Amino acid sequence: MIKRYFNAAIVYASLALACGVFYREFTKYTAFTGKTNLAFLHTHYFMLGMFFFLALALLERAFAFSAQKGIKGWVTVYHIGLNIATACLFLRGLAQATETVLSPALNGSLSGMSGIGHILLGSSILALLIFVRRAAIAIKE
Repeated sequence: MIKRYFNAAIVYASLALACGVFYREFTKYTAFTGKTNLAFLHTHYFMLGMFFFLALALLERAFAFSAQKGIKGWVTVYHIGLNIATACLFLRGLAQATETVLSPALNGSLSGMSGIGHILLGSSILALLIFVRRAAIAIKE
């Protein structure tokens, strides 16, 4: 699993860099000078993607928590939640940078989908912390 965690970190670092370049170039192309959610894609993918999976790799090395039943499912939920949340951030940022007015229904659905992504992220973070805690406590006993 350490290799998978490092591979995920590499993928998310690449996405973070690509999003940073896209943000700069797209706002230049559209001559947009205001604030846009596109600016946050870069940091979301670095922190919640790359750094999170680097931390999991180090925790796996220390506690070997990934041998527990159900861990792969929660890691998958984390990936899904992170990518739903950032996709919604991307879509809202595009609308802001192009100064597109979203209908109330579209605005609400985008917020709802983002909320679902955040719920998946939060629940999977808690579940993974519980897995790590269980493994760390088992080592002490």
